[in-house]
Formats: sequence, structure tokens, C-alpha cells
Amino acid sequence: QVQLVESGGGLVQAGGSLRLSCVASGTIIDINVMGWYRQAPGQQRDLVATITTGGWIHYVDSVKGRFTISRDNVKNTVYLQMNSLKPEDTAVYYCNANLRLIGRPGWSNYWGQGTQVTVSS
Repeated sequence: QVQLVESGGGLVQAGGSLRLSCVASGTIIDINVMGWYRQAPGQQRDLVATITTGGWIHYVDSVKGRFTISRDNVKNTVYLQMNSLKPEDTAVYYCNANLRLIGRPGWSNYWGQGTQVTVSS
């Protein structure tokens, strides 16, 4: 069993900041890529940022210079520091992890339950 639990969402004014956290727990052997996605109402779920175990990072263009992704490999935790937030950043933010589990072959993708981020103008 695996759980990804996000926290840190909320309501903030434009220009403000939030920090999201996501902890992966369960029968985990190893975690490869961890990342954040977001889904606005009526929209598809889109990539925000990803980070590998070795620290290679990718950002979608719309958040470059404003968001910072990081991870703690010992704690199986990924963070997303969001600064200079804009109303268009409003969405449900989902954590994603590609990982290997005890007793299961290969790598599998898991999602958190999502955390709401609302940015008011």
C-alpha cells in the first residue's frame, strides 16, 4: 500500500506565497521522479514541475522564476514553494511519484488526493 499525502494549500492574495508538501509512505523500495501537477476547473491536469532523485528539475514555462520544487529523499517528501502567485495559478494541485514497491515488479505511478490552491485578485 502506498499513500501520497499533500498539504499546504489554501487561499492567498495575488502576489502571495504558499508552500506545498507531499509525503509518500508505505512499502516503498525506491522513488524515481516526484512532481506536481495541477487541474483548474474544466481543464485537464497539467504538469507544473518534476524532480528526479538526483536533483534534475523541469518546470513548465508559466511557473519558471516563481515556483521552486525540491525534495528530501530521506523523508520521501517533495515540496513546491510558490511565490508571486497569480489568479491563473488557482487549481487543485496533485503530487505524483514514480516508485517501486516491496513485492511488486517494476515502477508504478501514484497520485495524491490533491490540495486546493486559490489565488484571489
